[in-house]
Amino acid sequence: MDIFDRLKAAATTDWQSYVDHDFVRQMAAGALPQAAFRTYLVQDYLFLIQFARAYALATYKSRALADMKAAQAGLAAILDEMDLHVRLCGRWGLSPEGIEAAPEHQATVAYTRFVLDCGAAGDLLDLYVALAPCVIGYAEIGRNLVPDGVDALGNHPYREWIAEYAGDAYQGVAAKARRHLDDLAARAMTERRFDELAATFGKASRLEADFWQMGLDAER
Repeated sequence: MDIFDRLKAAATTDWQSYVDHDFVRQMAAGALPQAAFRTYLVQDYLFLIQFARAYALATYKSRALADMKAAQAGLAAILDEMDLHVRLCGRWGLSPEGIEAAPEHQATVAYTRFVLDCGAAGDLLDLYVALAPCVIGYAEIGRNLVPDGVDALGNHPYREWIAEYAGDAYQGVAAKARRHLDDLAARAMTERRFDELAATFGKASRLEADFWQMGLDAER
């Protein structure tokens, strides 16, 4: 069991509230209202801007060149991921400038600033544990949404989004992030520290669940 599995096991309720959220279940069924998805997608774009800052902070916090390269790869993956948001939002007539001009929702601020605070106040392991539910969790959600493969989705309304996170490219990003997290834990974690890291992971998972809920609440 690697550190990611240990963290999930220690925060099972929080983790399930995120990966099995009603937003995800409605998306899987193709029943998620477009307004909910649109609100989520715009906020996720703003969210990723702040996560790009988190990876810049990871570079600063890194003492080893290999860690700097891992942070650089994470930042590059985020910038690539944002292309999906621009492409999908463009179909609603939203330009990148228009998306960036949108006000940040409270759920966006709460989660992204929590991650940045973990990185500013803690070390590299603290930061990557706070990032893990998003970076690695989206890969797990993507896999769960395509038990029979992407082609089986047919004309699913959220096929493109699902395919992004279920696809080999993103799965590879998440696998590298997971290995790096495990390496950091091997270097910097003591058993005494695990409970604190598990609390960080649990809170980040709850904030992810709140982020899904923000999208659903836009429909009310």
